[in-house]
Amino acid sequence: MSALDDLDIPALEAWIGREEVMTDILTPALVSRFGATFGDWVMTPDEGVAPGLHWCIAQPAVDHAGLGPDGHPKRGGFLPPVPFQNRMWAGGEVTFRAPLRAGDEVTRSSRIESLKPKEGRSGPLVFVAVRHLYSVAGETAIEERQDIVYRPATRSDTPKGAGGDGPASPESFTGDPVTLFRYSAMTFNGHRIHYDYPYVTETEGYAGLVVHGPIQGTLLINAAARAFGTTGLTVAYRGLAPLIAGQPVTLHREGARFWLEKTDGTVTFEARATSETDKGQA
Repeated sequence: MSALDDLDIPALEAWIGREEVMTDILTPALVSRFGATFGDWVMTPDEGVAPGLHWCIAQPAVDHAGLGPDGHPKRGGFLPPVPFQNRMWAGGEVTFRAPLRAGDEVTRSSRIESLKPKEGRSGPLVFVAVRHLYSVAGETAIEERQDIVYRPATRSDTPKGAGGDGPASPESFTGDPVTLFRYSAMTFNGHRIHYDYPYVTETEGYAGLVVHGPIQGTLLINAAARAFGTTGLTVAYRGLAPLIAGQPVTLHREGARFWLEKTDGTVTFEARATSETDKGQA
């Protein structure tokens, strides 16, 4: 009997269609901090801000009492109360319609699009797709679908994400604890796997602090934007394996596919890009 059989799927599906709207100011200070965190890994467009910065704005601010044991907001608010312990950002697809600029008042409108249980190779999973629209003065600048995956806690003799610890090359990116801390602060992300070493290793079974999926997504989106341009760019991205703080990854490209690879050959994150202005390259 699968753990999926114990879920009340119709009750969880009642969350489909739920909406959340938040507004934020894209401040010059945030633009500066984003650039300081990523350095040359992000581009400086001719107009607007670097791709990926949208993940740092219009984030929910939940009171401490409203947080769950993992540091995320408790289940059953905007997101459905899937009872599986582990919740991760699995991937999605983002399209850039128009640039965001420092000083913009940005509105993020979010809607639960779907909820799908699935029996995966590693066990039962529940995927929740969330549709986001980022708009300025009523005009859509960015459209995105984010896929969130829930899974039961698992234990193994080998910590998740182990292997591929170095040495780093001059071309590699290494997410150290300071980078993870700065990114969590910019995004107001309280998920403990990114900063609480005892929790992430003892409770969730990882080999160390986990590098944020959006950090890796930002690296790949900026590589795609350098290749294809920003406006009209669509990037489909997904996480494939955990990346642990201190493990270097190298960015690779083959046509429209971009990916991050550890020194042991493990691919942690990949993306595929298409462009409305130059589909021939894709």
